[in-house]
Amino acid sequence: MPSRPPKENWDDFRYFLAVARTGTLSAAAEQLGTEHTTVARHVQSLERALNSRLFHKSNVGYELTEAGNRLMEAAQGIESALVATRAVAEGGHEIGGTVRIGAPDGFGTYFLAPRIHKLLEKNPRLEIELIAAPRLFSLAKREADIAIGLSSAEHLRVASRRLTEYSMLVYGARSYLKSAPPIRDQRDLAGHPFIGYMEDLLFTPELNFLGVTEVPLHPRLRSSNLVTQVQATLAGRSLCILPAYVAANFSELVPVLADEVRVQATFHMHVHVDHQRAAHVREVARFIADEVDAHRATFLGPAATRKPANK
Repeated sequence: MPSRPPKENWDDFRYFLAVARTGTLSAAAEQLGTEHTTVARHVQSLERALNSRLFHKSNVGYELTEAGNRLMEAAQGIESALVATRAVAEGGHEIGGTVRIGAPDGFGTYFLAPRIHKLLEKNPRLEIELIAAPRLFSLAKREADIAIGLSSAEHLRVASRRLTEYSMLVYGARSYLKSAPPIRDQRDLAGHPFIGYMEDLLFTPELNFLGVTEVPLHPRLRSSNLVTQVQATLAGRSLCILPAYVAANFSELVPVLADEVRVQATFHMHVHVDHQRAAHVREVARFIADEVDAHRATFLGPAATRKPANK
């Protein structure tokens, strides 16, 4: 087990790791909840103590020097040892601490956020940081303690479990479907405006699904995130391919051609192996898995129907 630096110096290592992982002082400061000047001061303190330059500053941010890379490996070992020590200390005690969850905007906003209060009420000393954003989260860089993604983990030090499959269907607002031309089969979709993703900003290829229909779909409104697409669909002017578990939150949204157009994807939950033994991380991961299991039918979506969508 790597030896821990003197107690008074650990903060310097913590700030060093944040800069190494985020690449900028401002991003590190945001991650740590402090000012960028504080981050810079701790990094400079560590460089003086080690008599080594740890970063090259460039136009794109801070890049590790050779000495910085060597220190990064050692500092991560120390961090892992501290996590393991904390896990032992937590054994048999009330669960507490902060857990950061990184999740796609749909899952974080429409599934986790309305339910997370149950976890917090059960564990009064637990705090949750929920990042709901259309992006991937690096556990290696400690951007999150738990990450929800659409693909299995490729990093050797990340433990993954499959949460559930989920369905994406064509949805329209009731108000739109009442006045729009009828939709009897996929060919009719060509006569309707669509909302979709900006292909050059897709954070994962699993969301590139506009080619799943028999006729090409050409969205006139494109957005980088799911929340915007949902709100635009609710406005009642267009159709959109949305996750069933998201649409289930809005009675105004009606599935269209559920028997013909259905895209399947899978959610996975990832936890860095260094955090697996931490009781507060295990508790949050267990909660997420249990909630998904309890609402699996919502993720899979409505059963197919042969009735025209406008009737």
